[in-house]
Amino acid sequence: MSAPALAYFHGDDTWALDHLAEAVYDRLREAEPSLERTRVRGDATSVGALATAVSTAPLFGGGTLVVLVEPGPLTRRAEDRDALVALAATVAPGNGVVILEPNDGSNRRAAALKSVEEAVKAAGGEVREVKAPKAGQLAGWIEARARERNVRLGIGAAKELTARVGGFVTEGDVDRRSQAQRAVAELEKLAVYRPDGEISADDVRDLVAEAVPGSAWAFLDAVGTRRTGRAVELLERLLETTHELVIVVQLHRRIRELIEVADRLAARESPGSLVKSMKLNPYRAERLVEQARAWTLPELDAALHDLVELDATLRGAPGTAAGDAGRRLAFSLWIAERVAPAG
Repeated sequence: MSAPALAYFHGDDTWALDHLAEAVYDRLREAEPSLERTRVRGDATSVGALATAVSTAPLFGGGTLVVLVEPGPLTRRAEDRDALVALAATVAPGNGVVILEPNDGSNRRAAALKSVEEAVKAAGGEVREVKAPKAGQLAGWIEARARERNVRLGIGAAKELTARVGGFVTEGDVDRRSQAQRAVAELEKLAVYRPDGEISADDVRDLVAEAVPGSAWAFLDAVGTRRTGRAVELLERLLETTHELVIVVQLHRRIRELIEVADRLAARESPGSLVKSMKLNPYRAERLVEQARAWTLPELDAALHDLVELDATLRGAPGTAAGDAGRRLAFSLWIAERVAPAG
């Protein structure tokens, strides 16, 4: 009977996580073709149910491989977390557990999840982190996936597909977890469209809908640098995923930051000293200085003042525009009247 299979995979690329889980299943099936597989989410099962499925060695036929996705809900209570940690050492031969933890790719992971990962590692399991391919990597990654599927991509097709799934958005607050997954799905759709031919960049433009993710950072930077066209474009995307009042709060915070930076610069404080005086990291301080210099203090004061009126409109104050169209118009007017440079 084969040894138990244990694995803990985490990262910000859901396609890679699923691919790794599939690879474990395929490897185990080579030794035991009748291996059964079940996939469950952490919010739809219990540690007890997992233990029942994998803690007893199979008497006849193949064992069971459990793929546990998003284990977070099973670690919220201390007793559940301890039971999940203990489970790693009690998986019976012939069975297996693969845990998939999708996250944002940062180091801000819950300590409870790290303890489960360590338990899997201590029990001899495989532990791996995956990173979603970003702007400079995604086009090459798409070309590699195309070669695996014997799909021929013409000049510029991979780059166009990268743009269509949002691969060239570089802001750090963009959720990239499903970008690779969507890229593969679109690639397979294109392969059906051109089964015996080459997929061109025009084919990608015709068949793949643009799904560039909204980014609050990109929008606020566009406002800060007074690029009104870019700000309006990013606002439309951002409104699809973010509440209007949250955007106003973010705008208020950015304009106040620019006012403070402009005041300090006017008082002859050096740009480099803002890192300490405003407790900013150097890159952010540099960006705020660049943006503050694009405004005058009266312009920033007027922009902040009119944000109050914009907030009232969004909250449905008497005499203000109603409905989605009215609220979006209010946003656009604020950008046109207060963000656009004079003249």
